Amino acid sequence: MTLPAIILGLLDIEPMTGYDLKKAFDGSAAHFWSADQAQIYRTLARLVEEEAVEVHVIPGEGRPDRREHRITDEGRRMLADWLDSQLEPERAREPFLARLFFSGRGEPELAPRLLTERREAVEQRLAALRALPRATATREQRLRTATLDYGLRALEAELEWIDATLAVL
Repeated sequence: MTLPAIILGLLDIEPMTGYDLKKAFDGSAAHFWSADQAQIYRTLARLVEEEAVEVHVIPGEGRPDRREHRITDEGRRMLADWLDSQLEPERAREPFLARLFFSGRGEPELAPRLLTERREAVEQRLAALRALPRATATREQRLRTATLDYGLRALEAELEWIDATLAVL
């Protein structure tokens, strides 16, 4: 239910097209949840079927019509139920760590190469998160910014761990 809940939460902030929703997702939730365009559209279709979201067609003057998605009262109830529900146990799945775990069976340069590649990816994600806006005027904005801070700190800690691991190799 997490992806549908995130979509409902974003639509509760403001109505959006599927394209706008993907941009909003990437600019606000991507540091803690990933979804591609196809997943978002499939989930939107399901939410429409469940009457949690409704679609309003906005005629395009000289261009295609916009299909704007809006959360319904049912969608707000579903979002509230999800927010109030028991946290699901997390199941870690980290392909990078699985590869590193077994990299001792490979050539001596494999583990340092994996760590260096990971460092580059983490630095790119860190730069992307640092570029996101940090609003703090309202309680909702402060909570969103807190999740951004979590993402930043986790990536900074991972960079420290990568450096320490490379140092012991």
